[in-house]
Amino acid sequence: MVKTDSDARTLTPRQMEVMRCIRAGRRANGYSPTLQEIADQLGISKITVFEHVEALLRKGLVTRRSNKARSLELTAAAKFPEDRPTVIPLVGRIAAGMPVEAYEDRDTFDLESTFVTPHQRIAIRVRGDSMIDEHICDGDVVIVEQRSDVRDGDIVVALADGENTLKAIYRERGRIRLQPANGNYPPIYPKECQVQGVVIGVVRQYAPLRRRR
Repeated sequence: MVKTDSDARTLTPRQMEVMRCIRAGRRANGYSPTLQEIADQLGISKITVFEHVEALLRKGLVTRRSNKARSLELTAAAKFPEDRPTVIPLVGRIAAGMPVEAYEDRDTFDLESTFVTPHQRIAIRVRGDSMIDEHICDGDVVIVEQRSDVRDGDIVVALADGENTLKAIYRERGRIRLQPANGNYPPIYPKECQVQGVVIGVVRQYAPLRRRR
């Protein structure tokens, strides 16, 4: 019997990213990405991806069919730190304007597949209202993809002059502008800025209203 070490804690961060690429590809397309496609997504070489895949094969987390392209597949032993039941019933639509006839549509809503990404994701609770015009409110939870490559206008989590902040980022003539989405707050022009992630979603929980006495 071959002993495998499938505990997620024994994986390197890069091996976990490779597993996420395989999972995302199979969910989106029904087959796995090629080694080159994984390399392109992660910004590393094909040979480095090959080495990580070989390590995952030895750990029993991935299988591969001989002489068959796009055949990488995660095994049941492959676990992710964020794995939890995330599928809830999607039972229809509801009008937020004028009332419409009730319409029932039995389906499911998968939180996991909604935020599919090959990168590590984290959730951060928002404090303050500086991004209110982007519909990000105090108490919301933002879903953040941990990566540093960004485009102008992306809403990012940034370490600006030693302090964490949530703002839209813009590059301007050799400097960075972190722009709030609230006219009551001025833009920030940090001397040092490290992007820690890009917001890909917002979750808001409404507490039940207390009954009036």
